[in-house]
Amino acid sequence: MNDCLIRAMTKDGWIKAAAVSGAGFAEQARRIHHLTPVATAALGRTLSAASIMGEALKEDGASLTLRIRGGGPLGTVLAVSDHTGNVRGWVENPDVDLPLRPDGKLDVGGAVGHDGTLTVIRDLRMKEPYTGSVNLLSGEIAEDIALYFSESEQIPTACALGVLVDRDQSVLAAGGYMIQLLPGAPDDMIFKIENSVYQSGPVTAVLRDNPDPEYLLKTVLPDFDLEFLTRAPVEYRCDCSRRRMEAALIALGEKDLRNLMNEQDDIILSCQFCGKSRRFTREDIKSILADM
Repeated sequence: MNDCLIRAMTKDGWIKAAAVSGAGFAEQARRIHHLTPVATAALGRTLSAASIMGEALKEDGASLTLRIRGGGPLGTVLAVSDHTGNVRGWVENPDVDLPLRPDGKLDVGGAVGHDGTLTVIRDLRMKEPYTGSVNLLSGEIAEDIALYFSESEQIPTACALGVLVDRDQSVLAAGGYMIQLLPGAPDDMIFKIENSVYQSGPVTAVLRDNPDPEYLLKTVLPDFDLEFLTRAPVEYRCDCSRRRMEAALIALGEKDLRNLMNEQDDIILSCQFCGKSRRFTREDIKSILADM
């Protein structure tokens, strides 16, 4: 099954939920960046969260960025989503590896760290993007996303994210969900949701049995009357282009660009998200300088 994202709401109007199945984009990220298992888990979780949050923007051309700087050995973990939920991302130190936790699971919290911040940047194509930030709670990412919604947007949120890595380091399952209370919901609703989340178990166990995100939400919220609203395919997608890289060279300024041209015959730029490289010859740079 291809990666996809769904949205749902309870028919009483008190809860909205979204879920994504993202083994494909997590595996694509692993291959592009040559990630270790713990780096795959950290970036895969972040990509899943970004996909859910980015697709909620709806505005054409809008984008959402999740940036995690936890002080751990992975360094910065960054994911970007467009308004349709397609994602791209990178990890500052992709070759970091750590021993498994005592429970046998990947130590994502230890790799990310928890002495830092989670920053959410919503670019709605207006004059200035909206930026919000919270201190990390655990570095496990899902808990930190839930804290962000609670503190920055005052929206009670349950979030679970997971990546299951096979013995050959490929991704077996990945994805997650977000469940949010809407205004007017009864006070005891949050306890009912917490109990359902606890009973459903790990995200990756559910997605490994059935990668359909609709099945995931039905498993997590079995006692709620859900109405499924949208279903959309998502993927790992980079929007880099030669024109964008030219813009990056122009941003250096005429003096620095001319000095760079004089120091080397060709300039090769690589995209941090997809790894593609593009060569700019001396003649290319002269043409850019002439246009400037």
